[in-house]
Order: sequence, then structure tokens, then C-alpha cells
Amino acid sequence: MAKEKKEMSFLDHLEELRWLLVRSSFAIVIVATVAFFFSDFIFETILFGPKDPSFVTYTFFCELSKAIGVESFCVTELPFVIQNTDVEGQVSLLVWTCITVGFILAFPYILWEFWKFISPALYENERKNAKTFIFISSLLFFIGVLFGYYVIVPMSINFFATFSVSTQIKNEFNIQSYIGLIKTSVIACGLFFELPIIIYFLTKLGLVTPKFLRDYRRYAIVIVLILAAIVTPPDVVSQIIVAIPLLLLYEVSIFISSVVVKNQLKNEQSSKRIQ
Repeated sequence: MAKEKKEMSFLDHLEELRWLLVRSSFAIVIVATVAFFFSDFIFETILFGPKDPSFVTYTFFCELSKAIGVESFCVTELPFVIQNTDVEGQVSLLVWTCITVGFILAFPYILWEFWKFISPALYENERKNAKTFIFISSLLFFIGVLFGYYVIVPMSINFFATFSVSTQIKNEFNIQSYIGLIKTSVIACGLFFELPIIIYFLTKLGLVTPKFLRDYRRYAIVIVLILAAIVTPPDVVSQIIVAIPLLLLYEVSIFISSVVVKNQLKNEQSSKRIQ
């Protein structure tokens, strides 16, 4: 069976990819349909949670700032309202929000489909690690989603809600813009937290080496700080809070790349001894 897959033509691979996308899309639709029945909880508790000054993140940073004796980060008011300006806005919002929830919750299955697609190109012992791959990749993705929701989103909402160029201007955010901020933040963070997995495969393909990652570490740090500055309010504390996990992910990626290279060298030496 494995041999047949290795001898598949380019068109056969495209056909496999097409069915991968079809099955993944079908899974997303199924989960999105289930999410529809929980739409009240999704909107009222999850999506509108960060607009409440008593949200867990605001409370945590308030207590933390008091404990360490720095200027209080307590949020007492978020002066903005959310409005819908399109006739079909709320219907469209409901559909796409359910689809987004479907993508997030169906992500482990999508990873499984991806693994089946690439597994013929891997060694036999690597193909046996499917469960480990799915578990670690899903865990990193969900940690990234939670990081985006509990860190990036509250910081962004707090900044934009309290920022004003004039007292004559009231913040009345469009619902599409508000939900779009949340969706972009959580999905982007979820995918970014997949960096160690991406580095693993790039190293396997010979496109990245540990030396390359170490040599360009300084540039990576600059890029991470720029990203942190873009997605957070313009204060040093917020940028550091976001930058630290991203830098840790980069260091983990270097370690994973080193392990992959060492294993490849061992496999090559073992093959030479057998020959």
C-alpha cells in the first residue's frame, strides 16, 4: 500500500489533496452546525466576554499590578457600544462565527487528514507517531487560541475602547469589526503556536537547519518585537507579555530542529553500517 502511494503521479496527489480539503470542509460544517445550537453561549459568554470590565484577564492584571506595587492596570470602564449597520449583518455574522468555531474545534481532525497526506513521504517509525503528532500539534494550537483570547484580545479591546483623539467622538464599533478582531487574534495566535511543528517539517525537508535558526536569532527577536508592538497597545509591559511566549516558541523550534538533524545523522550512519 505504501509503495503504491509513493508511485502516485502528480495528478493523483492533487486528487488526494482535493479529497483532503473536501473531508476537512465537511468536518468544519458538521462542527459549525453543532455550534449553531450553542450560539447564545458563544456570543454572550465568549465573544462579548472581553467587553466586560470584570473579565478574568482584566481582574488578573489588576490584582497582579497591585501585588507588585506598580501603576494599577485595573479596568473600570470600557466606553464603547457595539452596533450592526448592515441589513444582513447579524445573519452573516452568525454563519461565519459558527464556521470559525467549526474550524477551531475541528482542527485536530484537519491535522489528521494532513498527516495521512504527508505520511507516505516519512519513514516507517515516523508514521507510527501519528497520535503524538496530532496531540502535540492540537495542544499547541489550542494554547495559541487561548493565548489570543485571554491576552491579545482583552489588551486590544481595552486599548481601542479607551483611546480617543477627541471627547467629541464616541466609540461605536461595528459588530463585524469587533468579531473580526477576536477571530483574527485567536486564529493567528493558534497558527503561530504551530511554529515548532512547522520547523520540524522544514528541517526534515532540509530547508531549515539549527545553525540557520541560531544565526538569524537576532532578526527573529526583532520580528517578534515588531509583531508584539502591532498586536498590543503601545506600552512596554503589554509588548513584553506577548513577546516572551513567542520567543520561547522560537527557542523550542531551534531545539526541535537540532533533534531532527541528529536523528537524520544517526539514520544515515546506520544505513552506511548496514551497507
